[in-house]
Amino acid sequence: MTDDTAVLEELKKITALLTPKPPPPAEHKNFLGQFKDFFSQYKVMGMAVAFILGLYLGTLVQALVTDLLMPIIQFATPPGVVWQDISFGPFLVGPFMGALVTFLLVVLVVFLIVKVSEKAKVK
Repeated sequence: MTDDTAVLEELKKITALLTPKPPPPAEHKNFLGQFKDFFSQYKVMGMAVAFILGLYLGTLVQALVTDLLMPIIQFATPPGVVWQDISFGPFLVGPFMGALVTFLLVVLVVFLIVKVSEKAKVK
């Protein structure tokens, strides 16, 4: 062996020693053990809670827009014009405005939740 080859071989040994080994896979022979691993690995409960809360948050924001904000917009429209009926030709703009305001409010609420959780150092 030449000096370069010896150094290269030594570096390969050091690299092998420093490379972390992957953890051995958890071996459960029964179905229940595999199910528990799946449940904890993919955080199924957390996803379910987030999904349910998201559904109700959407319903709450929809009610906020429909029942509180859009009546204010109705005051800004000319007398006799209902915002839900506003259209340009065949395009219904009023319902789109309601959906747009709802979307923007949902984004705002999610943004505020993220900011508050960051400030509280919740991960």
